[in-house]
Amino acid sequence: MESPPPHATAGDFYQTLVENAAEGMLTIDEESKIVYANPAIEEILGYTPAELIGSSKMKIIPERLEPVHAAALESYVRTGERNIDWDGMELPALHKDGHEVPTLISLREHEHDGEQYFTGIIRDITERRRRENQLEAQKDRWNDFADILTHDIRNPLSVAQGYTELAQQNHDSPELERVAESLTRIDNLVNDVLALSKEGQYIGEVESVEIQDSVREAWKSVDTQEATVKIEDELGVITADKSRFRELLANLFRNTIEHAGSNATVRVGSLSPEAGVYIADDGPGIPESLRSEIFAHGYSTSEEGTGYGLSIVAQIVEGHGWEIVVTESASEGARFEITW
Repeated sequence: MESPPPHATAGDFYQTLVENAAEGMLTIDEESKIVYANPAIEEILGYTPAELIGSSKMKIIPERLEPVHAAALESYVRTGERNIDWDGMELPALHKDGHEVPTLISLREHEHDGEQYFTGIIRDITERRRRENQLEAQKDRWNDFADILTHDIRNPLSVAQGYTELAQQNHDSPELERVAESLTRIDNLVNDVLALSKEGQYIGEVESVEIQDSVREAWKSVDTQEATVKIEDELGVITADKSRFRELLANLFRNTIEHAGSNATVRVGSLSPEAGVYIADDGPGIPESLRSEIFAHGYSTSEEGTGYGLSIVAQIVEGHGWEIVVTESASEGARFEITW
């Protein structure tokens, strides 16, 4: 504990700390009468300390909650049993102008001259609530968008792909080939956006996953054209959401084919001495000036790319609590390193 400055009593020193605290502080007695309020209370609830001291705590309690607050204090004074979380509970408080303020309150109990007092440390969490509501609204919009993609785009897209395949069987036309390529690109974009709709959701159930098996399965799921993959080490086992880990690898492989070319060689190996894996290619690489941007939504340096694949990778990495960086491979291509 810090010592008070010279020429100041300990009481004066600690009183100054309380008076200048950013959090609001209210002290009440056993009868719910407010006996102390610090200046920060005015910033949160609009009342000056003088307007609160001597009044009931009910002055700052929404009317509908007054019976609950009164019963809780009376029950604790009588039984000594805590029926609420004293270390932090979210409760609305009544502002001087009548609106409710969402607050986080921590309680402490103490005695003075044989009297029992309760001090609440009050934080305004309005901004936190606003951010939570924004995130919830954003999640709802993503879910709605995913439904639109699933039902209103996928169905006609499948029909168009089917008829295009039938037409290609009967006609050798470069125009039909272009149509098929465009429909495939739309299909990839739909897959990527659907994957992004999972953003903000927790990683699913985790299990022990053979990394080498996941690499092979992910490679088979991607149109790798003439590219080859080389597994350079024993990759071992990791605890992960198996399907999302495979999705991560597939997106990295797809990104490699798009940027390193259809004849690329992709190498997968273990990091040492850190725990993790790398995926490296022999393509043109990624300029250092762009490496901090490539995981952003919609960012792509390829006309064929959707710009979402690497942001999905970053999302899955973050969901597992891992880290990913991109550097230069030994062959001057791109090298992605994932550590866990």
